[in-house]
Amino acid sequence: MPKALILFSGGQDSTTCLAWALERFDHVETVGFTYGQRHLIEMDCRPTVLRGMRALTPLWDSRLGEDHVIDLSVLGQISDTALTSEAAITYSAEGLPNTFVPGRNLIFLTFAAALAYRRGITDIVGGMCETDYSGYPDCRDATITALNQAINLGMARSFTLHTPLMWIDKAATWRLAAELGGQPLVDLIIADTHSCYLGERGIHHASGHGCGTCPACSLRAAGHQRFVADD
Repeated sequence: MPKALILFSGGQDSTTCLAWALERFDHVETVGFTYGQRHLIEMDCRPTVLRGMRALTPLWDSRLGEDHVIDLSVLGQISDTALTSEAAITYSAEGLPNTFVPGRNLIFLTFAAALAYRRGITDIVGGMCETDYSGYPDCRDATITALNQAINLGMARSFTLHTPLMWIDKAATWRLAAELGGQPLVDLIIADTHSCYLGERGIHHASGHGCGTCPACSLRAAGHQRFVADD
């Protein structure tokens, strides 16, 4: 039976990836990480989103399996970023925001592979994208391809790291969600997922809750605007 493990943060991208996997695999498990993130509220959103995904279709409900949460708080302890502290969001001379947590995706995918190894799963899905993103180097296709090879060598297992959003922008991500789950999935993403780096849930914009100005909110809102305009 084809099985997959999804890196699921409770945000727009990972929710879309979860829908993508539920259409392609007979059994899908999810994994989330606590790492001292400033927007820890995303972990509170995850169960609500998972319940919402189950309610969308009987097929998805039957395919959605166990959810796992891994404590990686040590990552936050060694990081000095605006995503793991109350520092203001700034940009380097190269345009990289200080919300970049060095090694985060490398660590996430390695731990996900270790979990998948134990669970008898060889397909791992992540929401990394280098088309319309904040410039994080660990979101690039070359990084994921190299890490895939390293994990396979180091674990003597043929894992496949899937990144269905890698070459599409945020508008196309909204469109993909609509294609996979129709307006109900789009509504679920708007109402219940979380992207805001500041952990803001009190303000509700057209694309969902958030501060509206951090890099994650800006990308999400701009993509939603283009999606609505093109629809």
